[in-house]
Amino acid sequence: MHNNRFLNRILRVIGLAILSIQLSNAQHDVPIGANLETIKYPFPPHYLTLNIQGETLKLAYMDAKPQAPNGETVLLLHGKNFNGAYWEQTAKHLNQLGYRVVMPDQIGFGKSSKPNRIQYSFQLFAMNTKRLLDSLGVKEAHVLGHSMGGMLAVRFALMYPQATKTLTLENPIGLEDWKTVVPYQTVEDWYAGELAQTYDKIKNYQLTFYYDNKWKPEYDRWVHMLAGWTNDVDYPRIAWNSALLYDMIFTQPVVYEFGNIKAPTLLIIGQRDRTALGKAKASKEVQETLGNYPALGKAAAAAIPDAQLVEIDGVGHLPHIEAYERFIEPLKKFLLSN
Repeated sequence: MHNNRFLNRILRVIGLAILSIQLSNAQHDVPIGANLETIKYPFPPHYLTLNIQGETLKLAYMDAKPQAPNGETVLLLHGKNFNGAYWEQTAKHLNQLGYRVVMPDQIGFGKSSKPNRIQYSFQLFAMNTKRLLDSLGVKEAHVLGHSMGGMLAVRFALMYPQATKTLTLENPIGLEDWKTVVPYQTVEDWYAGELAQTYDKIKNYQLTFYYDNKWKPEYDRWVHMLAGWTNDVDYPRIAWNSALLYDMIFTQPVVYEFGNIKAPTLLIIGQRDRTALGKAKASKEVQETLGNYPALGKAAAAAIPDAQLVEIDGVGHLPHIEAYERFIEPLKKFLLSN
């Protein structure tokens, strides 16, 4: 009798564990739509129609307006594995300070169109972003870019210095030229890697490289917005766009042009970050030298005229998610002084 009770308890525990896994997998399998149709953004999304390389595309964006405007606008540019929604806390905080906040999803990302065919470039993204600001009547903005958005922010500032009041780079990628030391991957190579993505792979990557193996429930939503696509009927098209975007990032460095930046610039650099595109393809000796953000931040600050550098110890690639207060305080100080 005792053995039967013990066995029943074990079976019950196993059954609950299986059920938990099934429910978890079911949640991950919920369709989210190629343009995140089922995902609610923190502010109402709007759309700008663009005709690009023979395709009519929709650029999604959020336009958060303050109750007591100070007459200034902050433009927030997202990273490769994200979209404008992850700026929610930052945007609400800036609204309280009187700033209007514009958050586009670049073409190929978030709620924006996923083209069937397109040649991506940072120049194209900068032009699209300038057209968005023009459509909103914004002549000048404080430009803040994170990760890939940092590369775009630099290109925007170089192309449109008159529209860039200040430039803030939060753990930007592209502080080094990977193609000089990392073997080239074809778009087909990147595509194969994207097709092989799963929820667990995406979460494990973020856990390891973004959050130092310390997961919080609030990080789940950023995994879901990527992993949900892997179950979408349109995922091959989404994955192909992602592969093209990786190729753009890898082949279009901005690091050589830092000296041409005219806008007052702030670098906010999480010191634990070791992000480097294609690192796994490099030799072990080269891998150890890549993504050294403590060194890269200092080098970038030295190359950009009159740049300010804020180093955040113990924080990785996402300061505005992982350590918000330590991110927002230097940003506020910088914006208010310019």
